[in-house]
Amino acid sequence: MKRTALGPTAAKVPVTPASKRRVLSGLALVPVVLAPLLLTPDAALARTAPATGGGGAGTAGTAVGSTSAAPKPLEGVAVYVNYEAKGYPVTRYEPGSGFAKLGRVPGITLQFAASPDGTKFAWITLDGRLHVGDGSTEKVVAKGAAAGAPCLTPVWSPDSTQIAYFPKSNADKSPLMVVNEDGTGARKVGRTLGVCHLAWSADARHLAGYAGTPDGVYVFDMQSGTSVRAGGIKLANHVQSLSPDGRKVVLRTLSPEEPGGDGVWPEKFWTTVVDTVTGKKVPISVKGLKIGAYYLADGRLVVRVAGRTHNTLVVLDSSGKELQRLAEPAQARDQGILQIVR
Repeated sequence: MKRTALGPTAAKVPVTPASKRRVLSGLALVPVVLAPLLLTPDAALARTAPATGGGGAGTAGTAVGSTSAAPKPLEGVAVYVNYEAKGYPVTRYEPGSGFAKLGRVPGITLQFAASPDGTKFAWITLDGRLHVGDGSTEKVVAKGAAAGAPCLTPVWSPDSTQIAYFPKSNADKSPLMVVNEDGTGARKVGRTLGVCHLAWSADARHLAGYAGTPDGVYVFDMQSGTSVRAGGIKLANHVQSLSPDGRKVVLRTLSPEEPGGDGVWPEKFWTTVVDTVTGKKVPISVKGLKIGAYYLADGRLVVRVAGRTHNTLVVLDSSGKELQRLAEPAQARDQGILQIVR
């Protein structure tokens, strides 16, 4: 993949230790650096009753095919990555049970992903092998993956049975591969410029990632095999989630003055939602410092809000109305969140 990333800058806070970054596989990499996030106190969150006025079709929670039936409240089951602990452990958290080991971030490559059901972990090692494990067993399910570029993360299908990844390639548009979790059925599904931090929509049709430089986000259509640049996004260096219909993307956008480049999955980032068709930013009707967000399969949007002692998950329905807020465990306050399971 022939791309040129932005050069290093003097920003203060790298998202992961510099010793764990490499430049390999034809992709020019520099650390992703973000200005310090000033964590707001829990009290900064809105304490009033959830707004009843509809956010309208343009609100961040909007999803095609959502229903009026009340969804099951979020329980707080999630998968976290801890860059501060030795070996960068990835754990599944369940209220009442605590944290259970799911895997560890692979050294040097830092290419990894947790399954949506929170039971499996996929990672790519420096020799280009794609591994799948569940915390106690592991298996190599593919070889020849592009390795050494932290942003070239694999991604799980919404039903947690398949993994998409990029093979080694020098093409501007990289071939996109999909393989079953047991290593069978490997196939090329198309080519895309959106190779970094892939997100897979709940309709199983769309994948989105940002380019090998911060220059835009691309949405790949599994049915047509085509890749289209998302509207309204000039610069970005992280994609976290897609709406169920693949139209809205949760990402970290950049201004021309901000540092950028390819890098690791961040613990936290200033969060934006963009309609990939119209190019318009979608309002997120939540107060406080938003440091991430995930779309659930039913169209709800779960917004992660920073706090002094713990972060808070705020759940919005398809109209943008607040349904629920849930305290994360204090231990996860400075960890990255890889999946919100239920």
